[in-house]
Amino acid sequence: MELLSLYAGRPKTNEWQGREITTALVKEQLSGAAFLGRINLEGDGQADLVHHGGVDKAVCVYPAEHYTYWQQELGCRLPEAAFGENFSVGGMEESAVHIGDVFQVGKAVVQISQPREPCYKPAARLGIKELPQLIRKTGYSGYYLRVLEEGTVKPGDKLKLLKTGEKKITIAEANHIMYHDTKNAEKTAELLQEAALADAWRIPLEKRVAKLNEEKGFKE
Repeated sequence: MELLSLYAGRPKTNEWQGREITTALVKEQLSGAAFLGRINLEGDGQADLVHHGGVDKAVCVYPAEHYTYWQQELGCRLPEAAFGENFSVGGMEESAVHIGDVFQVGKAVVQISQPREPCYKPAARLGIKELPQLIRKTGYSGYYLRVLEEGTVKPGDKLKLLKTGEKKITIAEANHIMYHDTKNAEKTAELLQEAALADAWRIPLEKRVAKLNEEKGFKE
């Protein structure tokens, strides 16, 4: 498990697909070490603070292995950090890591908090309207980290697993529960038992379980 590249960017207004979008999605590669703070990576920022950023989404991670698939599937060469990631990683696909996993990377300690939700901004940037649906279908979403201990990180740092998430639910499994197995109250409740799950996922899933239980009560 390795940190291959670092990316950071500030919010800018871009014209994509005939509309102006203010976003920090377009990021530049950092050549050396950078400080990883509680809220974000040095030099990085977010335009939409409702859906991005904050302690549960301090770092956006995307597995580098997926780029080969996307370039073949979409028939085009993708720019670096096409999905707005801060960390490009190797050996850390969604099926290989769990919500709640804690890693040492450089001088920092981080924890996986939730999958990254498919967003319209990469789709607008790349001119591929159906991209969010394709991400849900494949599960190639990437994920977010919270920073437990601040410190410097740099390309080439190994990610050393310090602790596995309590419920051992992979990012791939969480995506399946959220987007495909939507009527499975038992699995959803199991995911909610993971204390490290971010509120951005916890709140809608709690509502889902309540609704499913209510529907079950009506049927009975």
